[in-house]
Amino acid sequence: MVIKSGDSVLVMSPDEKTYLVTVADGKRMGTHLGDIDLGKAIGLEYGSTIETNLLHTYVLLEPTIEDRMMKVKRFTQIIYPKDAALIVLKTGLGAGMRVIECGSGSGSLTIALANAVAPAGKVYAYDRSEKFMENARKNVENAGFGEFAEFKLREAQEGFDEEGVDAVVLDLPSPWDGIASAARALRGGGRIASLSPTYNQVERCVEVLAEEGFVFLETVEVLVRNIRVSTGKTRPMDRMVSHTGFLTFGRKALKKKSSGN
Repeated sequence: MVIKSGDSVLVMSPDEKTYLVTVADGKRMGTHLGDIDLGKAIGLEYGSTIETNLLHTYVLLEPTIEDRMMKVKRFTQIIYPKDAALIVLKTGLGAGMRVIECGSGSGSLTIALANAVAPAGKVYAYDRSEKFMENARKNVENAGFGEFAEFKLREAQEGFDEEGVDAVVLDLPSPWDGIASAARALRGGGRIASLSPTYNQVERCVEVLAEEGFVFLETVEVLVRNIRVSTGKTRPMDRMVSHTGFLTFGRKALKKKSSGN
């Protein structure tokens, strides 16, 4: 694939530092190994190399959804790709579906959700902070998913505008504040996901989910450990992103209608 002006490129240094940039004629970027004329990337294929003014060679890579999530401008902690991947899988999101995200933060998860439901679906991203919401909106637009996300300023307990959505994702300090609103917005059989960092939050979340009639409740934690591969001395990396949060999932069961006399 040929790189065009306005395209996003993941630029990787010889020591594997990465930078997510937008290329354009006359645009330059400074690095610890010299300056790069990004205009020279135009017309090259992804995977090509480019040199700095100090003759260090960088590789031009096509950014993945993970790259875009990890490179967002942050005002809040982000949901890591390891958690976002399971959220998308467990909620069954696919093209054309509608999903509510409450607590959009810096928009990292919004990018993953929008990628899952594009090109005909929609993410309705709610947040109570205008500053966070606007930053998330810019991050999602910069990632190329602006048309698939709609941002709204509101508290979770005030309810959502949408009805009959396929999934709701809660990333809130008090997720139980959004469970009743989620139940009203979801279609029958719709899925809910919640991320919480502590055990006591998970306990109350599950209690309220059960009270609201959600079934198939499940809480998991995702741990990913990288491996340092070197012939004759391969071993786990010394550092890892371990606990980021507990993920709780459930599905909406419709209440049995009472028969009239």
